[in-house]
Amino acid sequence: MIANLPENKYRVDQKHIYTLLESEAYCERLAKSHYENFLVGSLFVPKELRQHFYNVYAYCRISDDLGDESGGPEKALPLLDWWDEELSLCYAGSPRHPVFVALQKTNEKFSIPMEPYSDLLKAFRQDQVVTRYGTYAELEDYCKCSANPVGRLVLYLAGYSDPERLALSDLTCTALQLANFWQDVVRDYDIGRVYLPQEDMIKFGVSDADIASREFSQAFGDLMKFECDRADKLFGEGMKLCPMVHKSIRLDIEMFSRGGQEIIRRIRSQGYDVLTNRPKIPKSRQVAILAGRLIAGIFSHG
Repeated sequence: MIANLPENKYRVDQKHIYTLLESEAYCERLAKSHYENFLVGSLFVPKELRQHFYNVYAYCRISDDLGDESGGPEKALPLLDWWDEELSLCYAGSPRHPVFVALQKTNEKFSIPMEPYSDLLKAFRQDQVVTRYGTYAELEDYCKCSANPVGRLVLYLAGYSDPERLALSDLTCTALQLANFWQDVVRDYDIGRVYLPQEDMIKFGVSDADIASREFSQAFGDLMKFECDRADKLFGEGMKLCPMVHKSIRLDIEMFSRGGQEIIRRIRSQGYDVLTNRPKIPKSRQVAILAGRLIAGIFSHG
């Protein structure tokens, strides 16, 4: 178990000077070892962009692991600080870790600023010290750092950096984050986190005790319907991005949206009861969604 902790898994020999070839292979191995999260990107991203997606994914994967798999704030925060130092070295032109050796080439090629990377680290630090959100506005601010940077990085890799597309991407990514929160209310509670805004819980008469007891009520169902409606609206607005990007990347972006919408649909189909049954998307349904979009793409001239 100790060998699998992020501090042992991701630290590398500081004395070794990693070549670009070694570094890209490191990122590719890491990306391909997490296929359930990276399947669409690795299979359908244009070949010339694939390595760059591996590089960005490796950064995001390690950042997430340092925050969530380190065993608590006392270990996670120093590790996130270390990763932030490595990020700064990358942008200063002196990368040491293989992820940043590979990422430096990607950042230069696509003019990617440091902000989305550093925003992700800000969110992972926040996860260590903030376990409740008083208002929906506070939760949105968290999503700006925890989810939106990922969509922005994808757009940079696709060659887009204009405010309109970035804003639409933000809507989709925030919606995805919310869908995952509503899907995982119980899982999050078990690790001490509640992402349902406290103001909404009070409004609908729901307390932490209701989540702890796993006893579904009409009040909890009304709360979840309210939150699902919010996410659905964001998904609907964010889908406007799809026809605004090149078809080579459109499928990946649309699949993320469709997957999030499917989570919301399944929450609704079980009467908003996520306390006794965590909604999941079966592999067969994932394939059906993908097949549907591929078929639609055949008949699209976009």
